[in-house]
Amino acid sequence: MTVRRDFQEPSRSRPDLVIGREDSFTSAREQLGRGGSVLLHGPAGIGKSTVLRALAADYGGAERTVLRCSATESESHLPFLALADLFGLVLDDVSGALPGAQRTALESALTGRGESTLQRDGLALRLAVLSALRVLAAKKPVLVVADDLQWLDAASAELLGFAARRLGDTPVQMLCAVRTEGQEYDRHLAASPPDTLAVRLGPLTRTQVSALLDHRGYTPLSRSTVRDIHRTSGGNPLFALELGRALAESPARPRPGEPLPVPTSLRALVLSRLEMLSGEARRTLLVASAGARPTLALLHAAGREHAEAETAQAAALGLLATDPETPALRFAHPLISAALYAEAPAQERRAVHAALSTAASDPIERARHLALATTGTDPDVAARLAEAGALARDRGAPSVAASLGLFAARHTPADSTPGPDERRLQAAEDAITAGEADLARDIARDVLTRATVPTERVRAWMVVIEAAGQALGDVDAVFPQVLADAGDDPRLLAQVHYQLAWRGLVVEGDFAEARQEAAHAAELAARGGDRRTELMALSFQASTETLMGHPDAPVTVKRALKEPQDPYVACHHNGAGSARFRWLIMSDQLPEARATITALLREVRRRGMVESEVHFLRFLADTELRSGHCGRALDLARESLRLARDSGIGEGASAMLASLAEASAGDVDRALALAREAADHAEVDGDQMYLSRALAALGYAQLVAGDPAATVRSLRRVRELEHGLGINDPGRGRWHGDLAEALVRIGEPGEAQDVIDTTRAHALRLGRQSVLAVLDRAEALVRAARGEHEAAVVRLTSVQDRLGRLGYGLEEARAAFALARLRARAAASPRAGTRPLPGPASYDEAARLFRRCRALPWLRQVDAAATAGPAAVEPAAAAPPVALDALEGLAAMERQVASLVMEGATNREIAARLFISVKTVEATLTRVYRKLGIRSRVDIVRLAAGRRTT
Repeated sequence: MTVRRDFQEPSRSRPDLVIGREDSFTSAREQLGRGGSVLLHGPAGIGKSTVLRALAADYGGAERTVLRCSATESESHLPFLALADLFGLVLDDVSGALPGAQRTALESALTGRGESTLQRDGLALRLAVLSALRVLAAKKPVLVVADDLQWLDAASAELLGFAARRLGDTPVQMLCAVRTEGQEYDRHLAASPPDTLAVRLGPLTRTQVSALLDHRGYTPLSRSTVRDIHRTSGGNPLFALELGRALAESPARPRPGEPLPVPTSLRALVLSRLEMLSGEARRTLLVASAGARPTLALLHAAGREHAEAETAQAAALGLLATDPETPALRFAHPLISAALYAEAPAQERRAVHAALSTAASDPIERARHLALATTGTDPDVAARLAEAGALARDRGAPSVAASLGLFAARHTPADSTPGPDERRLQAAEDAITAGEADLARDIARDVLTRATVPTERVRAWMVVIEAAGQALGDVDAVFPQVLADAGDDPRLLAQVHYQLAWRGLVVEGDFAEARQEAAHAAELAARGGDRRTELMALSFQASTETLMGHPDAPVTVKRALKEPQDPYVACHHNGAGSARFRWLIMSDQLPEARATITALLREVRRRGMVESEVHFLRFLADTELRSGHCGRALDLARESLRLARDSGIGEGASAMLASLAEASAGDVDRALALAREAADHAEVDGDQMYLSRALAALGYAQLVAGDPAATVRSLRRVRELEHGLGINDPGRGRWHGDLAEALVRIGEPGEAQDVIDTTRAHALRLGRQSVLAVLDRAEALVRAARGEHEAAVVRLTSVQDRLGRLGYGLEEARAAFALARLRARAAASPRAGTRPLPGPASYDEAARLFRRCRALPWLRQVDAAATAGPAAVEPAAAAPPVALDALEGLAAMERQVASLVMEGATNREIAARLFISVKTVEATLTRVYRKLGIRSRVDIVRLAAGRRTT
C-alpha cells in the first residue's frame, strides 16, 4: 500500500508520546545510549516516523550534531536530494577541512552549480561524505536521522551506505526508518553501520488502539466500536486513527453487527489495486468480504462459478494472502475487505447478503446475512434472528447474541409479542455478559425513553445498574426511580433490593446493611417465584457473612447451593459456586478451592461470560499464590489484568491481585505501581471494600521492597477501614501478619503484639489455621526483638512445619527465612552465658523453598542476606527517643500524621500517603496539638529534632 504523506501523521501527533511502543522505544534508546545505531522497520502507517521523531527528540540534544533527511516517493528520482538535506546546513562547517577534489565534488552535488554524478565523481563523493562525517564528529558526536529510507534517491543511499560501513569508532550513529511488509530489511541493514539494531514495529493491541484514540480525542467510542476499529485496522495506528476520525466526524454511528465506514483517505490505499481486477473478480471479492470465514466452497454456493480463477487473480495482485494449511480465504489486510465492502452500493451489498443467507452452512451466519439483506420489519426474519441469538448464547458467544438481538428488534413489528424493546433488553443483557457494558447501558437508556410497562422499566434499570460495575455511586439517583417503577411487585422488588445490597457494600461500606438487604431480596424473590434472583441474593448474603465472620455463613452457603439450581447463577462470579469458593479458600481448603474455581473458569469461558472470567482468573491466581505456586499465580494475574483492561471490567480488583503476584514472583516496582493503581480505582469508584484490599496489597509490596515504615502506614489504614466496614474474618485479606512484622522492624513490638492478640481471637473463633500460623510467625519476631531468641526459634520451627502441612508454600518459605535470619543474628552477636541456638545458621533451606515457589523477589533477599553475612542482618529500626516518648500517648492515626509532619510532609502529601482527606489531616493535627500541648507544626518538627518546645 502507498500511504499519502498528507495524512501520514495526524496533526495532533506528539512525538514525545509513543503509545504502545514502550518496549521498542526503550530497546532502541538503550542501543543509542550504548553508541550503536538503530533501524526501525515495519509496514506503512505502523508508527515508524512517530517513534523516529520521539527517539531523535529524546537522544539528539544540544551535545550532538543532528543531520536529518526525510524522503518522499515523488522526489525519489532526484539525485543527491537526501544528501542535500543532510549536509546542506553544515557544508560551510566542513568544506574547508576537505581535500580539494572531495570539496569540489561535494559542493557540486549539494548546490548543483556543477554537474556531478556517481559515475564521474564516484570515489571523490564517497570519500567526501565519509570525511564530512568525520570532521563533524571531531567536534561532537553526530546523529544521522533518516526517515523513509525506501524513498531515498539511489545516489544518496549509495553514498550513505559507503560511509556507514567505514565509520569504525568514529562517534557517528544512524537512526533510520524504512517501510517493509515482511522481514525484507536486509539490504537496508547491510547499508547501515555494523552495530545497527533492527527494531520491527508490529501492530498495536486493542488496549493500545483504545489509548491512542483517547489521546487524539476520538471519544467517546464504545468498547465494541474500538474492537471493530482494532480488527479493521489490523492494529495499524494510522489506519485506526483514520477510522476513528471518520467515526468522530460522522453524525450516525454504525449499529452493532454492521461494518465500520471506511473514510475516503483509506479507501484510496486499496482501490487502485482493486481497479486492476475484472468486474466479476471484484464481485467475488465482495462476497468474500461479506462472509465471516469465506472459503472457495462458500463462494461457489453463493453463485460465484469461477471463484478459483478470480481469487487467484486477487492473490497475484496482493489483495488476498494464500495459506495452503487452511481452506479459508484471507485478505492481505482487513482494511482491503472493509474498503471493498464500503465502496459497494447498498443494493449490491444486500444482494450479496441474500446469496450468503442461503449459502452459509452455519445457522447463526445465515441469520446475520438475512438481517443485512432485509429492509423494514418482518416478523419471520425477526423470529429467525431471535432463534439464532439464543443459539449464539448457548454456544458461549454473548456478543454475537447481542448483535443478533438488536437485528431482531429492528425487524420486529411494534405490535408483536415479544415486542422490539423486549428483544433490545435481551440484547442488553447479552452485552453485559459479553463485557460490553457501554453498549448495554446505551440500549437500556434508549428503552427507558419509551417503556411504560413496569417489568420492562425495572429490567432496563437493572442493566443500567449492572453496567456501572463497581462505580455504583454514579447511579445512586437511579434507585428511587426503580423502586417507584417496581411498585409492590415482590418479583421486581427482589431485583431492586439485590442491587441495594451491593450499594450498601460498595457505596456505604456497611456489611451489616448489605447482608440485611440481601436477605430481604432473597425472601422477596422466593415469594415472587424468581429462583434466579433468590439464588443470587443468597450467594451474596453467604459471601458477606463469610467476610464478616458471621456464624450463619456455613448455613447460608448451603442454602445458596440447594437445588433447584440455575445454571447461570451456578457459574456467575457472584453466584453460589463463587460463594462456596470463598468459604473454601478462607477455610484453608486449598485443593478443593482450586478444583472449584478451575471448573467455574472452564464453564464461564464456554459461555463467554467475560466479567466472570476476569474475576475467576483472579481467584485462581489467588489460590495459586497462597499455595506457593507464585510463577503460575503471576501468569494468571497478568492474564486477568490484560482481560480486565481490554474489557474495562474489574480493573481495580485485577490490578490489586496482580500487585500481590508481582511482589511475590515478579517486579516489586511494578507491584507498587499496580497497588496504587488499584487504590486509585477504588477511590474513584467510592469502593471502600476494594480500597482496603488495594492498600493491603500496597503494604505487602512495601514490605517486600524493604520499606517497613511505609508498610505500617498502609496497613494501619487497612485496619481502620476493615474495622469500619465490619470485616472480622482475618482470612479475607491476610495482612495482619505483615503489619505485625513491619511493626517489629520499626521498633514497635508492643503494637505488633496488640495486632497479633486481637487478630488471633477472631482466627481462633473461626478456625483459620493458616492465619494462626502466620500470627505465630510474627509473634516469634516480637519475642526475638525482646531477646527471647530460643523461644522464637522453637516457635518459628513449629510454624514452618504447620504452614508446610497446610499447603501454604510461600508462607512456609518466609518462616524459614525468618528462622535463618534469627540464627544468623545470634551467631553474629553471641551473648555470654547463653547456649547457641539449635539448627544450622544457613539460608539454604529458605532459598530452596523460595526457589520452589518461584518467589524471585524473596529469593533475591535471601541471596543478599547470605552474601552480605551476619553483620548485614537488619536490626529493628528505632525512632528518635525524644520523638517516640512524645508520641507515645497518641492514637495510631494521630501518630502516623505526626510522624509524617516530622518528615516534612505537607497536609496534602499526608492525605495522599494515608489515603484520607486533607480535612481529616487538619482535624487530626488539631487533636495532636492538644494532646502534646503544642501550637503548630513547627513544634512537632522540634520534637523530631529532640528540642524542647517553648
